[in-house]
Amino acid sequence: MPDVDPSRPFLPVRIAVLTVSDSRTLADDRSGDTLVERLTAAGHVLADRAIVPDDADRIAEHLRRWIDDPEVDAVISTGGTGVTGRDVTPEAMVRVVEKEIPGFGELFRWLSYQTIGTSTIQSRAMAGVAAGTYLFALPGSTGACKDAWDGILATQLDSRTRPCNFVELMPRLCEHLTGGGVAPT
Repeated sequence: MPDVDPSRPFLPVRIAVLTVSDSRTLADDRSGDTLVERLTAAGHVLADRAIVPDDADRIAEHLRRWIDDPEVDAVISTGGTGVTGRDVTPEAMVRVVEKEIPGFGELFRWLSYQTIGTSTIQSRAMAGVAAGTYLFALPGSTGACKDAWDGILATQLDSRTRPCNFVELMPRLCEHLTGGGVAPT
């Protein structure tokens, strides 16, 4: 199990929250509110927040805007990860992701199984990296947002988590773009 090392400094992550929905507004976006409450309570910074309809082009456009913004380190989206015709968040995310993080979706579904059983198979939660920005796509329920934050993101976005975490990798996420990295032996 991961362990928080109190001798390490906490480094706040600048996180944007994207709700994908044809019907929600900021006034009734409980899943977005859940994520904002959890990330700010953990000491992170809400970099931005938006609601976009279930439209792959508009989702991808919004993701690109945040990927290009140096003030955004990570994006957490909620909604649009199911299997119905309007659920297109994974398709939009695949358009912008350079590297997928398949373990995120696998671990999310395992955690979710503890709560909702086999219904978790309907989730296409996923994660990836694009131009040094982490991208996480979660289902639209508050329960799913709680499961993902409490069970994965709270520790992986905490720079003090041992043996490793996403934050300590951030300086190296763009090595392929800058020519950095380890020299071949």
